[in-house]
This record gives sequence, structure tokens and C-alpha cells, in this order.
Amino acid sequence: MQRLYDFLRRHPTWVDTFWAVFLLGLSGVSIASTSYASGRHGTAAGALAVSAVMCVAIALRRRWPEKMLVVVLVTGLAQLVLDIEPVAADFAMLVIVYTVAAVGARWASRFALATGLGAATLSQIRWPQEHTSSAGLVAIAVFQTVPFALAWVLGDSMRTRRAYFAQLEERAARLEKEREAQAKVAVAAERARIARELHDVVAHNVSVMVVQADGAAYVLDSAPDQAKKALETISSTGRQALAEMRRLLGVLRTGEHKEAGEYVPQPDVEQIDDLVQQCRTSGLPVDFKVEGTPRPLPSGVELTAYRIVQEALTNTRKHGGPNTGASVRLVYFDDGLGLLVEDDGKGAPHELYEEGGVDGQGHGLIGMRERVGMVGGTLDAGPRPGGGFRISALLPLKPAH
Repeated sequence: MQRLYDFLRRHPTWVDTFWAVFLLGLSGVSIASTSYASGRHGTAAGALAVSAVMCVAIALRRRWPEKMLVVVLVTGLAQLVLDIEPVAADFAMLVIVYTVAAVGARWASRFALATGLGAATLSQIRWPQEHTSSAGLVAIAVFQTVPFALAWVLGDSMRTRRAYFAQLEERAARLEKEREAQAKVAVAAERARIARELHDVVAHNVSVMVVQADGAAYVLDSAPDQAKKALETISSTGRQALAEMRRLLGVLRTGEHKEAGEYVPQPDVEQIDDLVQQCRTSGLPVDFKVEGTPRPLPSGVELTAYRIVQEALTNTRKHGGPNTGASVRLVYFDDGLGLLVEDDGKGAPHELYEEGGVDGQGHGLIGMRERVGMVGGTLDAGPRPGGGFRISALLPLKPAH
């Protein structure tokens, strides 16, 4: 039964043709049983011709609803003019009114309603019931008009229902596209964040390795123990950089599902002390102080604080020049976390920071400002009076709305 139902849905014209043939046969039986010999109400041939045209209109109603409406109306007028009394095939008028109201053009729908409401009245005027009063004729005309009105209302309701479902489908498709667009934006933002993470990891650890390698090469002959210690620092720093890069690159791989435990936790404020110790080991004197009462902070604030300190110390080591010292202040306020990183080196030109980052690739201060902006904080950076560079940041516990 389901296959038959699907077949009928795919071939609606065949269904309409079947009912048209059935209605034509019914009309033929009706005409055969009616006497047209007197010619008072047309001829049998005329009645058959009207029935055939009406049935053809039913068969083709879904393909050309407006044209079939015109065909039915012209045939009905010819039936009135030729005095061919109603036959069973006149049921096609109801079907066409419904079809045009459901799938036809708006003008055709309104026209079908008007003609349908007038068809019963014209029929009673042309072929009045014998031995019936005027009030009875009016009642019969009203009663016969009701089916046309109901057919039009049903067809128009089907049109509204289809339009409603089409609107729902369009809205669902639009929402699906919006979700895909939002997902792409989220992926792009995540990849940008990972790119910043990679920049911070590579810039910091590689600069430490370069400094240690230069120091090892300088004291290799005169102080082998110091050279060995520098090489050990290079090894541990490289392993740390590789571990972080594997974690970040693992997120970028598509089609792979990693368990949460496979990733190294994000750096936090407590690891700033290890970062400072690493810088001291690489030859950069850093004064580190914590003011206020340490307490747990949002993970985004802690990661941002760590990366700002890491980036600032990396820039100091790359651009501060020889005999440069730095200081890091971490201040816990009631409503946020304050950061102050300063150095007394020669520093890079301030314009270089603003135009694209100290590495010339769009990072540096731009990356810092993006990080601080993501947590709703503020960043102030620039040369210090008397030389050096200062970076000051305030990270609120709750982002500003």
C-alpha cells in the first residue's frame, strides 16, 4: 500500500485522469438515461461534448489550473447558451474552483470564487425548478452556492498551509546556514587563538634556546661545566616547546577525537614563577613580586596573564640589548588582577610595536591587546622615561558588558 501511495503521489495527473474517466462514464450513463429527443434541453451530442470537455479539465487541472478554469467557464457559458441542462460532469466546476484556490494565481483564485458563487444562481435562472415558489428557488440557489464557497475555502486553506510549511522549511534552512556560519566563525576564532598560543610558545622558548646556545658556544672551551648546563637548559626548553606545540597542533587536526586527558593543562598564574626562573637561567635578571592575597582566578584571566608576561619577557630578551634587567609585578585587587612588566633596556621602537608587533608578523602588542580584550581588560604599553619599556594590564574578574 505504501508503494502504491508513493506512486500515486509521484503521478498526480494519472490520478486525475482516472477520476476524469470515471466521471465521464458516469455522465454517459446519466445522459443515456435522459431523453433528449424533444430537443427542449439540448441534444445528447451536446451534453456528451460538454461532459468530455469538463472531464479533460479535471485531468489537466494540476498542470494548467488557470487555463482549465477558463476552459470550464467557457464550457459552462456555452452550456447556458445552448440550453444543455446540468450533467454529472458539471462537478468539474467545484474541482476547478478548489484547484485554482489551492495552487493557482491569486487573480485566478478570486475570479474562480466570484464565478463559482454565481454559477448556482445562473443555473436556477436558466433552468428553474417547476412548481417551486420564488423563495424556494432562492433557497435552492443558496444551498447550491455553499459547495462552491466551501471548495474555495478548502483550497485557500491548503494554499496557506503549504505556504506556512514552505516558510518553516526556508527558516530551518536559513538557521542551518547560520549555524554553519557561526561554526566557521568559531573555528576561525579558535584557530586564531591557537596561532597566538603557538607564537607565544615558539617565540619564548626559541629565544631562550638561542641565548643559551650563544652562551654555550662562548664558554665551551673556557668553562665546559657552564656550557653543559646551558645545553641541558636548551634540551629541557626544547622538550617543553615540543610538548606545547603537540598539544596545540593536536587541536588543529580535523577528524581526530582526543580525550581531554591527552592535552597538557593551560598555563596559569602560578606558573609565572617557573617562567621567571627560566628567564633568569637564560641570563635575563628578573625581579618578580606578588602583591595582595593570591586566590583562584578564571582560567581565561590566568592564561592571559601568563601569556602577557611571557610575551613581554621574550620581547625584552630579543630587543632589550645587553645588560638588560626586567621586573614583573603581579597585584591581586578585589575585582581584578594587575600586571606590570618593565625593563631597562634600549627596547624596540614604539612604532614597531604598534604597526605589527615586534616580530614584524602582526603579533607583539597587537596579540596582547587581543588577549586582554577577550577578557574585558585594558592594556597600556609604551617606552619608559629614561629608557626601557613598560607594559601594564588590568584584567577584571568579570568581563565588562
